[in-house]
Amino acid sequence: MPVSAEVRERVRGFLPAGEDIRYIFPASWNETVFFVFVVTDSAITVVSNRFWSRTRPKRIWHVFPRGVRIGPVETNLIPAFELGGHTFEVEEEYVSVINACDAEIGDEGLPEDPFPDL
Repeated sequence: MPVSAEVRERVRGFLPAGEDIRYIFPASWNETVFFVFVVTDSAITVVSNRFWSRTRPKRIWHVFPRGVRIGPVETNLIPAFELGGHTFEVEEEYVSVINACDAEIGDEGLPEDPFPDL
């Protein structure tokens, strides 16, 4: 399910004035701590949610420069990626969003095929 307009509006308060959201997706640590990743033209802002909440952003956890790759996403059982020394789990529907984020900054064009053996 796409990130709701309500959550998008809440995370805008954590972004610098004038920044537009290019991509947004939720992720978690072990299904207990929930985050919203917000990608703009200049940064990747990771906002943590209130304890046990997926829709109530609380504070900025970390800001990465836009040139940082989010993926690759491991798609074994639960799709997961590593960023900032932490492993985040993400719903399968957001894998393509992460690949699109990374494709924008890459020189090689399309992202790697997540299922090369199919």
